[in-house]
Amino acid sequence: MSRRSLLVALGLVASLAALPAVVQAQSDYPSRPVKIVVPFPAGGTSDLMGRLIADVLGRELKQPFVVENKGGAGGAIGTEQVARAQPDGYTLLLSGIGSNAIIHGFMPKPPYDSNTDFVHISQLAAGPNVLVVNPTFPAKTLQEFVAWVKANPGKFDYGQVNASSGHVTTEYMKQVAGLDMVGIPYKGGAPALNDVLAGQIPGMFTNQDAVLPHVQAGKLRALAVTSLERNPLYPDVPTVAESGYPGFSAVSWTGLSAPKGTPAAVVAKLEAAMVKGFSDPAARAKLEASGFVVVASRSADYTRFVKDEIARWEQVVQKAGIKLN
Repeated sequence: MSRRSLLVALGLVASLAALPAVVQAQSDYPSRPVKIVVPFPAGGTSDLMGRLIADVLGRELKQPFVVENKGGAGGAIGTEQVARAQPDGYTLLLSGIGSNAIIHGFMPKPPYDSNTDFVHISQLAAGPNVLVVNPTFPAKTLQEFVAWVKANPGKFDYGQVNASSGHVTTEYMKQVAGLDMVGIPYKGGAPALNDVLAGQIPGMFTNQDAVLPHVQAGKLRALAVTSLERNPLYPDVPTVAESGYPGFSAVSWTGLSAPKGTPAAVVAKLEAAMVKGFSDPAARAKLEASGFVVVASRSADYTRFVKDEIARWEQVVQKAGIKLN
């Protein structure tokens, strides 16, 4: 046997000898604490969802799951960190519409590819955007809103948080209904919503959990929700789809993902724990109380969903010709 053949044979023997240890490590997963990177600052909705996932997975898999907030660049910094992490199941990502779908429309070359750099494990939840207006605004239905905007082109100013789900939802609505409206840029949803409440701007599309208490208190009027079906916490608010735009759907969503190359056995364990853990009414209660619909999907379904969302929002952004500085 030549020296080269001998080395190849020895390497094969070593690999085969190590295989049982690798299999054992995967079957014992997790054997130490697991980090979930939330690519947004502490205190917001994403942070809440990350901690809910951590609690559920910790109970199901008998190891601590610890949230690490890594905000910046609309979620891109923390998301890229996970894309480059060791694919061993001990660094996971709270994935979502902004950092894993919308970003691909706004950035020609983002620092990661959400289709190829991740294994998408399970979609946790989805929630609609809601078109809200100040109660002084004359429209009381979406049809009246569209009629007013068309009769007053360029005169409806709305709060716009660049590259947010509310931003692309508004662009989508403008495209399907042929509306001429003016976006007023804000650094966050809270200051934009404050200006709607104060009557400085007439309205905006934004997340259902942010506006729910104001709608319930009569401080805002909800004209439509953007999910295909009515939201349980907005039972009297029609969908955009049923208000004259069939098929219209634009939801904000969140899930759990891992770096590409994470072992299939580890992904299967995490997927099963998500599905089982969020079948418990107590685990779902906090999300449902804020108007979210709990999905807890399988990995294959979440993977297809993310791919479809990337393609859809890329098309909307390109058609709108949006360029971010």
